[in-house]
Parts: sequence; structure tokens; C-alpha cells
Amino acid sequence: MHPQRLSDTSMDSGQIHSLENVTVAKPSEKPENAQRILIVDDDPDIIESVRYALENNGHEVLVARDGNQGLVMAEREDPDLIILDMMMPKRSGFLVMEKLRRSSRQAHKIIMITANEGNRHKAFAEMLGVDDYIRKPFNMDQLLESVARILED
Repeated sequence: MHPQRLSDTSMDSGQIHSLENVTVAKPSEKPENAQRILIVDDDPDIIESVRYALENNGHEVLVARDGNQGLVMAEREDPDLIILDMMMPKRSGFLVMEKLRRSSRQAHKIIMITANEGNRHKAFAEMLGVDDYIRKPFNMDQLLESVARILED
């Protein structure tokens, strides 16, 4: 983090105090080596809980709320990892994966999350090259372990 140096003065109880030698870190700055993770999901509760967990583990988080937006952001932002919901409005996670696999120069690392219990869906996701397939509801530790393992490769 790059500290911000304050050289202004501030008012406190009607008195002026100099802040000449005070250094304050900007809380919104991410570590320079933070890996970027794109969450593509239409459920606001899942987005916020996953975002919170990832940011607390030092990752930079991008969010798309449907499949079309996720596809555009994945192509434009080139994240280190995509956490992709299977069932979404406008374009399913499968269609997003198929399009990314056909159009991208290099394969994106993808964790698919789904409430679907079917084994056919898991097999299809694996055929498309998903790195991990996690069923909802999931334990956040399970997701974080998967993220760490995939990003190490």
C-alpha cells in the first residue's frame, strides 16, 4: 500500500492541529500483487458473501450480475480466475464457458457454482474444461481452498 501524506490542518474542538507528519494508508488500495477474480452470479447474497471472503484474502474482486455482462467483463478484464454460476439470466454459465473457450487466446481458470444436483451438468462442465465444480449451498472454506489451489497452478 502506498501511504497518503497529509499536510493540511484539521479542526478539532475548535482548535487547529497540524497534520504535517501524519501518514495515513488508503483503505481501498489492494496489494500490488493481488490476483483478480471475477464473480459472475445473479444472487446478491452470494455475490456479497463471496466478495467479502475473497477481498479479506487479498484478492481484487470484479462482479458481473448476468451471463452477458460476465462474458464482456471476462474478455475485457482478463481476470486470473472466474467464479461462474451455472443458472443465470441472459446467458447461462455453460454458454459463457463455451464462448470463452472459443474466443479467448488462453483458457480462463473457472470455478462453476450451481444449485443443480445433476451429474450430467457436472460432466458437461468438465468437458468444457471447468477447473472445479461446487454445489450450492457450499462452505466458504471449500470455495477459498479451491481458489487457492487453482491460482497456484
